[in-house]
Amino acid sequence: TIRPVRRSYYDPSSAPGKGVVWEWENDSGSWTPYDMDVGITIQRAYEKQHPWVDLSAIGFCYVIDFATMGQINRQTQRKRRVRRRLDMVYPLVSGTLPKSQSWPASPGAAAAPLVPACTCPQCLLVMSVKATVSAAGPGTATLQPRKAPPVPPAAPKAPVPAPGAKAPDGMATVRGSLKPLAAQGGRRQAASTPTLSSTSSTASPPGVGSGKALRPGLGTLNRSHLQRLAIAQSRVLIASGVPTVPVKNLTGSSPVNPALAGITGILMSAAGLPVCLTRPPKLVLHPPPVSKSEIQSIPGISHTYRKTTKKQAKKGKTPEEVLKKYLQKVRHPPDEDCTICMERLSSPSGYKGPQPAIKPDLVGKLVKCGHVFHLHCLVAMYNNGNKDGSLQCPTCKTIYGVKTGTQPPGKMEYHIIPHALPGHSDCKTIRIIYNIPPGVQGPEHPNPGKSFTARGFPRHCYLPDSEKGRKVLKLLLVAWDRRLIFAIGTSSTTGESDTVIWNEIHHKTEFGSNLTGHGYPDINYLDNVLAELAAQGITEESLVQEKD
Repeated sequence: TIRPVRRSYYDPSSAPGKGVVWEWENDSGSWTPYDMDVGITIQRAYEKQHPWVDLSAIGFCYVIDFATMGQINRQTQRKRRVRRRLDMVYPLVSGTLPKSQSWPASPGAAAAPLVPACTCPQCLLVMSVKATVSAAGPGTATLQPRKAPPVPPAAPKAPVPAPGAKAPDGMATVRGSLKPLAAQGGRRQAASTPTLSSTSSTASPPGVGSGKALRPGLGTLNRSHLQRLAIAQSRVLIASGVPTVPVKNLTGSSPVNPALAGITGILMSAAGLPVCLTRPPKLVLHPPPVSKSEIQSIPGISHTYRKTTKKQAKKGKTPEEVLKKYLQKVRHPPDEDCTICMERLSSPSGYKGPQPAIKPDLVGKLVKCGHVFHLHCLVAMYNNGNKDGSLQCPTCKTIYGVKTGTQPPGKMEYHIIPHALPGHSDCKTIRIIYNIPPGVQGPEHPNPGKSFTARGFPRHCYLPDSEKGRKVLKLLLVAWDRRLIFAIGTSSTTGESDTVIWNEIHHKTEFGSNLTGHGYPDINYLDNVLAELAAQGITEESLVQEKD
């Protein structure tokens, strides 16, 4: 697969120009750099001495707080540390930006500066062919096939295969037929392109008549002729059944539109390698059509759909009453910081928002994980969340109680279809269909009273109908009932705000391919989604709780 690459230049006053890199701390404790455009946005706000910067304008639902050097997820309120590095020096250039170059270089072009030669097979092939062209000269360097067996003197000249006709058997005959095909392409192009320089050579291979349709020298081929010759070669090799080398089609307008694809085919052919340029694999989002009689219910799971309605009314417990179930008071706080307000636990809470009805110097310890916080900070965090009677430790993410989400009303369908997923040929497929209509945000959503959109529904997702696949489905049903599959926020792909988005539980939406990364085969997917469900507090114990 051939992909384009590019080189970017940044202003010396920007973050990369100054050698500044912004990074965030991932779950493993290591640091990951932001994309360059995001880092430039953060650095610009930092230099203007803003207290914080909202990244939703560039498509990310995060707020960077410079006071605490933290990244806050606007949907989940999860906080990560960020840092600013100054030791990443980027090379500076002066004057005009360098112009793009291509090979072969035009006659009289200045020689490029010497750089260390790459030793990968592709570069070795290119350099060897270039060296051959330079040594032989423009009039004698030709694309020659492997030596063919001697042809009987009485044999007539090999005819050009008619369009759609099967090529003769044998690689020598197939390669020999490339010459007249290339010559025909040159004649068709003669009226619109410069004439190729083709002179008679005493070193021509057997079967090539002097002065008649000689192959053009490699050094004189232009983009148009490279493309035509590669297309002709592809058609012949396809007919002969030669294994294909797929080259990604960057524009979709022809089998080998990019000139680079044509150059690759020419170079590999010159080295005696069979080449066939083809279109890339197609995206397969949905299975073949399935009739209603072929759809089956899933054994062990009642019904074939679930619905969610408006948010259930919560019991009238105060935040203090909720936290009392999960906390122990600490009389002598340890000499460390509260990770919510970043003040010492031995001093009062640094929270400056609406003041809860609790003393700011009280300290409590969560009973499961043992992390210690100001009670003042925990009450404030609970009030800023979903207020569903559950609490999640901001340090280790341990969940206390039953966590619920803010998923808007909708419908979830699930059934078995008689088709297999790639990598799971031994079983059928579980299809899940989510359907959420647009509506108006409730009090638990980011902008109560404002309408929200629901793009891309119904959304089709797929699981293998295996033991582990059914286990994942049962846990997804629990997540659906707890309103944790979707949320309302800002789309990370389109940047649209107030729309329905996925809520950190990944689904496979590609049925027959894996071009987007959201398909099969993926041997780790089921284990990964089980871990994501566990992070939301949904495990096999949850199935027992739901039955109770």
